[in-house]
Amino acid sequence: MKIEHFDSIYERASLRKGGASALEALLPAAKSPAALKRVADARALAEMSACIFRSGFVWRIIENKWPAFETAFSEFDVVSCAMLNDEDLEQLCTNAAIVRHPKKIAAVRENARFVLEVREEHGSFGKFLAAWPEDDFKDLWLLLKKRGNRLGGHTGQYFLRFIGRDTPVFSKDVVSCLVQQGIVEKEPTSNKALGVTQDAFNIWRAQSGRSFCQISRVLACSVDQ
Repeated sequence: MKIEHFDSIYERASLRKGGASALEALLPAAKSPAALKRVADARALAEMSACIFRSGFVWRIIENKWPAFETAFSEFDVVSCAMLNDEDLEQLCTNAAIVRHPKKIAAVRENARFVLEVREEHGSFGKFLAAWPEDDFKDLWLLLKKRGNRLGGHTGQYFLRFIGRDTPVFSKDVVSCLVQQGIVEKEPTSNKALGVTQDAFNIWRAQSGRSFCQISRVLACSVDQ
């Protein structure tokens, strides 16, 4: 695959953000595998749920209501959430302190069961994320979409970013850069397009020694706003 060298993209992003120091200040950092292993399952479920409720909604409203979500869902204890019955879900849908979206509320139960399945297989969700190959975000995204509930697309990407697992996020600007590079014609969603994009990110990773999350941000900063 012939694409622009990452150093050139970085230089352009740096110029547009006022210099390398200003750009570096914008770059996120992923957790180390050791730190990921320490992530509690309740926090993984809480972050999944927060990303799901924020999707298509005003993020500030969800953030302001989040203490009420924590109370309503027993601090996102995975066993308690997995055991919610249909009547419990109906009752939660009447709770005015949270966002009363039936399908998103039901997703908490389904994802608690997903987290428990992963715990059985790997010891904890954090250990699962820590053990996943560092050079493969595509298949991790696809797994979240397949086995989780409402964790496809940007929701799954944001979950991984906020929980600390290294991943790009396909924001509008990142996709614009990928299109300009001739890697894809639009936001990649098919397995083939995601695979081509994964290859490009791995090339930039090898060239720069940077994490996917930092590469993603540099790409976003390199395009005209």
